[in-house]
Amino acid sequence: MPLNCLEAPCTKAKHLDMMNCISLVCLLLCTGVSSFRFEELTQYLKSHEEEFIETLRQWIAVESDSSDVTKRSDLHRMMDMTAEKLRLIGGSVEMVDVGTQSLPNGSSIALPKVVTAQFGSDPSKRTVCVYGHVDVQPAKKEDGWATEPYELTDIDGNLYGRGASDNKAPVLAWIHTVEVYKALNIDLPVNVKFIIEGMEETGSNGLDDMIVAQKDSFFSDVDYIIISDCVWLSKRPALTYGTRGNCYFYAEVEGPKKDLHSGVYGGTVMEPMTDLIGILDKLISPSGKILIPGIREAVAHLSDDEWRMYQDIEFDLETYKRDVGIKELMYSNKVDLLAHRWRYPTVSIHGIEGAFSSSGTKTVIPAKVIGKFSIRQVPNMDPALVEKQVTDYLRSVFAKRNSPNKLNVTMVIGAKPWLADPKHPLYEAGKAAVKRVFDVEPDLIREGGTIPVARTFQDVTGKSIIMLPIGGFDDGLHSQNEKISRYNYIEGTKLFIAYLHEVSQIKKY
Repeated sequence: MPLNCLEAPCTKAKHLDMMNCISLVCLLLCTGVSSFRFEELTQYLKSHEEEFIETLRQWIAVESDSSDVTKRSDLHRMMDMTAEKLRLIGGSVEMVDVGTQSLPNGSSIALPKVVTAQFGSDPSKRTVCVYGHVDVQPAKKEDGWATEPYELTDIDGNLYGRGASDNKAPVLAWIHTVEVYKALNIDLPVNVKFIIEGMEETGSNGLDDMIVAQKDSFFSDVDYIIISDCVWLSKRPALTYGTRGNCYFYAEVEGPKKDLHSGVYGGTVMEPMTDLIGILDKLISPSGKILIPGIREAVAHLSDDEWRMYQDIEFDLETYKRDVGIKELMYSNKVDLLAHRWRYPTVSIHGIEGAFSSSGTKTVIPAKVIGKFSIRQVPNMDPALVEKQVTDYLRSVFAKRNSPNKLNVTMVIGAKPWLADPKHPLYEAGKAAVKRVFDVEPDLIREGGTIPVARTFQDVTGKSIIMLPIGGFDDGLHSQNEKISRYNYIEGTKLFIAYLHEVSQIKKY
């Protein structure tokens, strides 16, 4: 600490002699007390804004689509670029081999390596681990994009490109946070670790096993885990404390040995498609009530405290309707709508494989069809029990049809929900950081979607987790014209800078 910081107090307190003043300075230095140079850090960030946007431009240009194995070389290159960026700012970087991916044709292909990095190892400091991913959803201009999806395009302060908000800009914002501290030769207030993967959009293949394997090594000194793979609910910054899980099912109905002509065979056979539609119709009522016995009864009760939290959240139903493009919602008040979006289970029917879906007409009776649907999990639901409940129920519904066709029900995803305590010091630190950067109190929200790694981190490592989003509510994740605004990208980096300081203030017990 500069001596002049203490000159005035020492002068005014005449009973303190110079030796006492010097002793106080030494005590402060020895205990690591220092001022938070926020203005200096953010000024550097602002003066290098275009450089940070150029880095995002380079990352967006890589078609790191994890669902397309023909793009696997691009995905490997994306992981290499991530590792190199972390090395350039002084990180201790490793690229962890997580094995291979089996393909439908029986062959296998190498999974992208998971990048880990470490900045600092001071045992007197807190240690945070930042998780992120740099793979993206598929995107083509002909899908309805107004711009080339893999060319970052700045329009009215919005940075358009596939992966801009999900999740390349947030990952870079965290890297730039460390970079700013390092560039100014300011000690990081906490030790920072990174774990960045390249298969999140297709199920994080290999990541769970890696987390288990490194529980007692990489994660041994980690205090907190931070995930920024989510967005705000409105224009107000938010802290996210929960996500729903996901149980994804295939319901396969098989009948004739081959597809049939409806003119020749229609009216003589019980059609698999009719059976499938009949049982799918019994999953959920027109008003949204789940009809599977036991599902609704397992849901955690909505407490009075949670109800009051929902009341305070900034959310406009009319804006939501306009954004979705519909005239009517299933619920007419904010609390009911948010509760059913975040903390109640839902059934969604996603598609039918084997059915004719191309343009034109085709008078075919499919021999086999597979209905695909999911149930979003919430506390206190258990995927293993849900699998049994769904399977038993659909079999009973199918039996009542007296059909000679065969039904097979399979759960292909069983991801659990994640829930944190919004009163944890991590969230208090988040509130303080938001207040410093945006001068508002953040909304405390949940996510209706699923981020399975959050529950894995929680179950395997036992560490406390916070989701700290910087993406905007209108960023269009997974959709056409995905973007992040310059404002969210740069102010979000300021938020991360402030957050590291606030976390460093959490007392160790």
